[in-house]
Amino acid sequence: MRYTFFVAVAFVILSLSVFSQELPVKKEPVFQAGEVLEYKLRYGFITAAEGTLKVLNSDLKFDDKPTYKLVVDARTSGTFDIFYKIRDHYDSYIDKDNLTPYFYQENIRESSYRREDKARFTQSTKKVVSNRGTFTGPTNQTFDLVSAYYFARSLDLSNIKSGDQFALNYFLQDGISQLKIEYIGKEVIKTKLGKIRCLKFSPSIQPGRIFRKDSKLYLWITDDNNRVPVKAQVEILVGAVTMEIKSATGLKYPLAQIEEK
Repeated sequence: MRYTFFVAVAFVILSLSVFSQELPVKKEPVFQAGEVLEYKLRYGFITAAEGTLKVLNSDLKFDDKPTYKLVVDARTSGTFDIFYKIRDHYDSYIDKDNLTPYFYQENIRESSYRREDKARFTQSTKKVVSNRGTFTGPTNQTFDLVSAYYFARSLDLSNIKSGDQFALNYFLQDGISQLKIEYIGKEVIKTKLGKIRCLKFSPSIQPGRIFRKDSKLYLWITDDNNRVPVKAQVEILVGAVTMEIKSATGLKYPLAQIEEK
């Protein structure tokens, strides 16, 4: 498996999505069509990349069910864009009710590297059919990384306790894998949007080409009904990568901001 830019940082931007499929989902999604989230990714003190996540209403139906279209764009910026240009694009079509994916596609443009992948999810048969083959998941809830992020945001975390650990199945390129995450506790984080009450998590990560053996990944998501990730930090083989939110528009609920005195 080749590690594209998105895969390398997906655990920073989307890793809060590794909750268990057994957890209860809220009656309504915490997001809505028109929501746009923008992030910057820093390598040390340098802004290396930017990402945009959008929720759109879709005219496409799968199994005669209405869908949301989730769109993610990732691109390098500044000096990084001169030496290693990245323009990655991802689409995921999810059920408006249960938020599981029907169809996923990615268009990778990283320097001279090119790749286009597509996958069709049939949750009732636990099957994922992609241009790389047919795969069977262990349950009838398997996600791509984009849909996993939005599904996780709508989970009911009202009874979560420090030390709780969960897992979720996700499909990526040529197989189905599982990630685990631990809930750490609550913390206030200073962001571009002000000081925000957050829930802190620590997903498991695999050492190797990207992460050190002792690397730790921490994520902070808003402690409100939006469940928006506002910060993530992880040590890699050389240095550290930090994700920070730049802007959030079209949110369904008010942010858990703390007023400055």
